[in-house]
Amino acid sequence: MRKFLIGAAALAALTWSLPAAAQDSSVKGGPFWQANRIYVEDGQFENYMDWLTKTWAANQEFAKSQGWLLEYHILNSVNPRDGEPNVILLTRFNDFPSAAEADRRGALINQRMQQTDKSADAASGDRTKMRKLMGSALYVEMIKR
Repeated sequence: MRKFLIGAAALAALTWSLPAAAQDSSVKGGPFWQANRIYVEDGQFENYMDWLTKTWAANQEFAKSQGWLLEYHILNSVNPRDGEPNVILLTRFNDFPSAAEADRRGALINQRMQQTDKSADAASGDRTKMRKLMGSALYVEMIKR
């Protein structure tokens, strides 16, 4: 996850390194939105919702209280087609942490969750009984100047 954020930050920096002529744009880049695409396995929806509303949301609230993110949402796709996610996890944030800051934040989350990187990875693997990670997308909000 940390490598993804650092890579995305570099890509975002390149995207917004516009020439002087482009400064006349009617929009500017704003906060980032990360959309994680999840397929919840049949018969596991309530179990996964329990985990999301208790554990995931508690960690999101902690991150929000630290100023790391602006908001988060759990979306359910009402009519997903075959091969599409049925849950989208949205997180909105202003910027990307440095590698050192990402490590510091990870350590704080691990301390809060009473876990290590290895046990967190194992717990994520255990959740494959409930869900399949289908990928994520990163968007930048376009704000009118």
